Amino acid sequence: MNDSGDNMAGIGRVNVLGVGVSALNMELALAAMAGALDRKEKGYVCVTGVHGVSEAQTDEGFRQILNRAFLCTPDGMPLVWAGRWQGRKEMDRVYGPDLMLAVLELSENKGYRHFFYGGTNGAAEAMREKLGKRFPKLQIAGTYEPPFRPLAAGELEGVKKLIRDARADVMWIGLSTPKQERFMAEHLGQLDVTLMAGVGAAFDFLAGRVRQAPRWMQRSGLEWLFRLGCEPRRLWKRYLKNNPLFVIRIFCQWAGLRKYPLPPPASPRHPDAPCQPDEKT
Repeated sequence: MNDSGDNMAGIGRVNVLGVGVSALNMELALAAMAGALDRKEKGYVCVTGVHGVSEAQTDEGFRQILNRAFLCTPDGMPLVWAGRWQGRKEMDRVYGPDLMLAVLELSENKGYRHFFYGGTNGAAEAMREKLGKRFPKLQIAGTYEPPFRPLAAGELEGVKKLIRDARADVMWIGLSTPKQERFMAEHLGQLDVTLMAGVGAAFDFLAGRVRQAPRWMQRSGLEWLFRLGCEPRRLWKRYLKNNPLFVIRIFCQWAGLRKYPLPPPASPRHPDAPCQPDEKT
């Protein structure tokens, strides 16, 4: 396979059902985010698994949001395997909670400031307390738990002021897919922050409110089974529908039975430009 270009982070992407997933690992993701922060280069990071790629199959607008991200990291092992099948042996899982912890650890020395947006029932504040103990030098500039509806004009202005006053470098978004990705794409240009990163359930995990799957299940692609067992009512439709469909679609892509084109290359300097793909099948 030949690479035809890089994305805004200078990292190539692989085509997973028409979604350009960044061909990276944790080390590369951390370096890319640190570089953007040091250069004050605005962008948003989508931490994407089978759920996100599956949502993008029936929602063109959401697929464009993923493809315009500064990074679209492989949150699940199926995306890693798809990337390795396409020749990107360096790819490894970049799991939302692990990425967040890595950036926060780096921030103790770099001095990056962070803002937590999302969660429910005080999860953001609980996470702030736990992480403050874990990383004593960490600068957590603020938290905000939004309502379960779009922000009213006055509420959005209040959030803008919070972020401006916090002087945050990174805004972590803990909502859900695709809500958090839509929020980042819509509001990145309106908020005084360099990077936004959607990490979903990481807020509950790092606040200690929800158990994480054992590492062996995460590495073997079975985390979905663990989460389904913990939250069957909420997650059964997602996993029992999306997972089989993903397997069928990825087989069709692999066998050449169906094409999943990526958007054409665009200027990497434009914050709203789609990613530049590695390949277009």
